[in-house]
Amino acid sequence: MKNRLIAALVAAVILFIWQFLSWAALGLHQAEMQYAPNQDAVMQVLSENLEPGHYFMPQPAPGASNDEMQAYQSEAAGKPWARVSYYSSMNVNMGMSMIRGFVVDLLSAILLIWILGKMQGLNLQTAVLSSLFVGLIGYLTISYLNSAWFETPSMGYLIDSVVQWGLVGLWLGWFLPGRME
Repeated sequence: MKNRLIAALVAAVILFIWQFLSWAALGLHQAEMQYAPNQDAVMQVLSENLEPGHYFMPQPAPGASNDEMQAYQSEAAGKPWARVSYYSSMNVNMGMSMIRGFVVDLLSAILLIWILGKMQGLNLQTAVLSSLFVGLIGYLTISYLNSAWFETPSMGYLIDSVVQWGLVGLWLGWFLPGRME
């Protein structure tokens, strides 16, 4: 149990450090946070017209019939559209977000170690491939599908999936074999 806890803590630190590098130092997700030169005017319009929430625009009003929805889609084809997340107040205290991020990283590491613990004859190759597959499953079913539907950038998430889960797999494949008791 002690070795699994050590493995999980180190794996969580690896994930956490990579996520910091990916978002803050390397800018892999910069395409998701583009600068708008007229942001003050845009924010003013949003604050005057939206309540805090997440929006997909344009779309028909709730309760529209199927015929109305199809007509609206036909009319909107080829025109601008947007997904907007609007908040009435920016929270600049990142402490709780960082704690939540580390807890999720730790839980993810524990779950992966549980999966690896069910494998007979765990070795470096199996740990690395299993870890990569876990990361790729997450990427393909969440980030990639979102990019397919909403035309969002996903390359940063693909790089994250391969690098962070590859590093975790290397760590676990080196540390765990023979220590899984």
